[in-house]
Amino acid sequence: MTDDRIPLLIDTDPGVDDALALLMAFDDMQSQGGRHRVVGLTIAAGNVGLAHTVANALKLCEVCDADVPVFPGADAPLVHPSVDAAYVHGRDGFGDTGYAPAARHVEAEHAALAILRLSHEHAGRLLLVALGPLTNLALALKLDPKLPQRVARCVVMGGALSAHGNITAAAEFNIAFDPEAAHLVFTGFPHIELADWEAVVAHGILHADAERWLAAGSPRASFYDGISAHTRAWSRAGRGERWHAADALAMAWALQPEGAQEVLQRPVAVELAGRHTRGATVVDWNRQHGGADNAALLMRYDQGRFEAMMRQALAAA
Repeated sequence: MTDDRIPLLIDTDPGVDDALALLMAFDDMQSQGGRHRVVGLTIAAGNVGLAHTVANALKLCEVCDADVPVFPGADAPLVHPSVDAAYVHGRDGFGDTGYAPAARHVEAEHAALAILRLSHEHAGRLLLVALGPLTNLALALKLDPKLPQRVARCVVMGGALSAHGNITAAAEFNIAFDPEAAHLVFTGFPHIELADWEAVVAHGILHADAERWLAAGSPRASFYDGISAHTRAWSRAGRGERWHAADALAMAWALQPEGAQEVLQRPVAVELAGRHTRGATVVDWNRQHGGADNAALLMRYDQGRFEAMMRQALAAA
């Protein structure tokens, strides 16, 4: 029997917000009438080290009973070392809850090779969603520059369009972790759909609402409540009444693009050399430098739709 659902490949560094995005993708895959089939998770270091991000991906697949292969990838940026985000996500990336490791194991194939193979198997239909540093995608591009020709959509969570960064004054974490990789991806793909940090801030979720969803008592809600407690407490203390689930917004746009209410097309480049701006995403808002519009920039997404997708993913709808 032919499976007509859209093949979805997720490159990620789980990570609490990555976990919510994955719950959304698994929910879509497992729901009657779901549009997508998750064909793989390719994993990089980012929020925390690779051993933890791989273990977290495996555990989330187990919690969701999702039969999805997990491919380990890059354990460091391409050129310069970078700091992780353990202060946000916990030392293990999942809130230091001490969960029992998943029984299943990772695939032997490297993430970059898996990206290329799956792009051939699903050529012209593949939806590629990148939720972490872009190191795995950059490695795949260096191996095969024709990769973008086989990808139907490439959705990236990353950047700060007007330089209101979250890891430096000007840069967002995913891009700043490996700017060289981001540069390769932004120049190698002719068109990227970009959900940036500033869009995430504009689509914050009230902590009170999130806590109500997490009290639903489903296995997914209970697991996510545990792994996200540290992050939510950090967010409430430092950022106020709204919680910003970055990767979840990118996944909402990927799964239901019709929810986008405003999208702008502009040239975007990654700054590699600035003392204070390395890792910044530079948008040529007025198209002054003659570059192609290589990015679709998410400015507004239907907030009600976004929150409904998160509630459903947690079985709290």
